[in-house]
Amino acid sequence: MSTATLPDTSDNQAAESRWAVETHGLTKRFGENVAMNGVELLVPRGCAFGYLGPNGAGKTTLIRVLLGLTHADAGTMSLLGFPVPRHRDLALARVGAIVDEPRFHGHLSGRENLQILAAAREPEARDRIESALERVGMLYRADDRVSKYSMGMRQRLGVAACLIGDPELLILDEPMNGLDPAGMAEMRDMIVSLVAEGRTVVLSSHLLDEVERTCDAVAIVDRGKVIRQGPISELLAGASLALQVECSEPDRARSLLEGSTIGAHIEVGPLGLGITLPAGTAREVIAEINRILVEGGIAVYRLQEIQASLESWFLQVTSRLGAPE
Repeated sequence: MSTATLPDTSDNQAAESRWAVETHGLTKRFGENVAMNGVELLVPRGCAFGYLGPNGAGKTTLIRVLLGLTHADAGTMSLLGFPVPRHRDLALARVGAIVDEPRFHGHLSGRENLQILAAAREPEARDRIESALERVGMLYRADDRVSKYSMGMRQRLGVAACLIGDPELLILDEPMNGLDPAGMAEMRDMIVSLVAEGRTVVLSSHLLDEVERTCDAVAIVDRGKVIRQGPISELLAGASLALQVECSEPDRARSLLEGSTIGAHIEVGPLGLGITLPAGTAREVIAEINRILVEGGIAVYRLQEIQASLESWFLQVTSRLGAPE
């Protein structure tokens, strides 16, 4: 295992690192299964970062490796500039994390659970309990037994448990699980406020719509590899171009366009034509589509570019995996 091969790093050097999470060639095997296959990941400081992928893609495995809950077989990694596992203690003192479902003592109240956790940390942690409970919207249920909490309430208590350590980096595994729409909105607002304070929040999630609303940047993982990463705005700029066309004769319109050289994928639906153009298509092609239809005697009622969503781009990218080049 080569995860301790990075050179020694002082507190000052760590503070100067621009990355909250940095991995190179990170690999983890479970027998014949390669859960992480040379993961290259760079998470900038001070952002909300989504780690996305299909079930079984290796999202939780990466989190467990970063936190030292399981070892890597190869590669290097660091948290907040501290090489891990060499300086795991220094790094994790600045990290709060939820892995899988948060677990607490069910017979104790939420406040009592946090008091137990705070006792294992620095003395100031106990003074942060009230503010942490208030911040996650759990102050009104803090003295109820955790066994009476819903899944969503346990998720919020898990975030409160992270906050009592005043972390620079929060790593959250599916933090929206069990939350109703109002709870999701509250969690989203809380994550945004944490980032506004200069913290970094890394969250794995399958809720792509929530990630798009919450995160500044994402990484897409599949089959154990990071296949795309970067700011969401930049990634979506590389998505295919989709158009919706309402016209008088959809079937004849499709025939006209398929006989042209625009290279579009065209489907006829109840709203007219759905046209998909390759990523990087010049906007002049949209005008050319309109010209072909009008000159062909087709009345065009509406021609609209459909804004790519994170979900549609995610499906485009992952559907290509394993396909022949």
